[in-house]
Amino acid sequence: MKRVDEHLADILGSVRELPPLELALSEASGGVLAEPVTAPVDLPPFDNSAMDGYAVLAADVAAASETSPVNLSVVGDIAAGDQGAYGIAPGLCARIMTGAPLPGGADAIVPVEWTDGGTARVTIRRAATPGHYIRRAGEDVTAGQTVLPAGIRLGAAQIGMLAAVGRARVLVRPRPRVAVLSTGSELVEPGRPVGPGQIWDSNSFALTAAVTEAGGVGFRKGTVGDDPREVLTTIEEQLADADLIITSGGVSMGARDVVKEVLSGLGTMRFEKVAMRPGKPQGFGLLDDRVPVFTLPGNPVSAYVSFQVFVRPALRALQGLPPAPPRTVRARLAVPITSPEGLRHYLRAELSTDDDGDHQVVPAEAQGSHQVFALASSNALIVLPEDVTELQPGDTVDVLELP
Repeated sequence: MKRVDEHLADILGSVRELPPLELALSEASGGVLAEPVTAPVDLPPFDNSAMDGYAVLAADVAAASETSPVNLSVVGDIAAGDQGAYGIAPGLCARIMTGAPLPGGADAIVPVEWTDGGTARVTIRRAATPGHYIRRAGEDVTAGQTVLPAGIRLGAAQIGMLAAVGRARVLVRPRPRVAVLSTGSELVEPGRPVGPGQIWDSNSFALTAAVTEAGGVGFRKGTVGDDPREVLTTIEEQLADADLIITSGGVSMGARDVVKEVLSGLGTMRFEKVAMRPGKPQGFGLLDDRVPVFTLPGNPVSAYVSFQVFVRPALRALQGLPPAPPRTVRARLAVPITSPEGLRHYLRAELSTDDDGDHQVVPAEAQGSHQVFALASSNALIVLPEDVTELQPGDTVDVLELP
């Protein structure tokens, strides 16, 4: 059997980064930045007020107190966005709003809460030191500074940064478009009645959601029966629009493993046994010389584990990100476990952290590849290497944290 690391290396050796696209900011969220972005100007671009209040000379209010307030004449109002030219002299002040430009001569802001709120004259009851509640030009970002490096995923904060430096469009590697379909004549759409020998399809829903969690855009194509022509046609129809295709079912050694039957010999497709549990039967290759196709096992847990181990790294590679699996931590076992020699074993488990920051992990009691409840109740996968057959409580193991 092929080793897990070897199969993953072959996959990553075949996957190529998606070409970058210039997208509007409203379309770029979730993409990976393909260029460094610098600030064309200082941020803030001008000195401005951090509070609603009064722009003053600090020296004028240095002695202000509750028992000995200072009275100043108010010479104007300055609102955010005001483009007028203002200045104040000793003994004068200006009402100012948050974000409004600081008038010439002023070197402090007195919050309105420290005053009587006067409009012609104001009584100030607390002193303010120079620079008080003033946002200085360039204190956030200076002109020419790199504000976002290439290779980061664009979330809400990063989109906000791009807008703040005036970028309306940006070069990104887009979220991969992934077509997901389940095969098997026994499958029924959830919401419809099931008859004898039938089950509701869960794989296509779970895998489409996993695509979204991994940063892609999943398109569920539903279920396809065991008719070879229908299976092949459905897969070929996805090649025009998809950046990656995932199927589940029909890849083992049975007489009606239709996916394996119709894709064998096409493109670079290969069907192999990988030394892992669950998820031994795997298929992968490129169709049309560009679209990666993953044919995953039909058992729900096998399909999900295979996604985390093989498909998730490939989706990241398509976006130019490090092709990492979910975050791995070291944890202490709470109970003894055994594992078959020669297989990398992925056990559903519950990971917890104590007050000292140490991780503990307890494997689920049910580990059958068809048992979805144990998967839904788990937040991690214990990873047991091929040469480990037995571990005791207190031994440490690698644990993949599930999304």
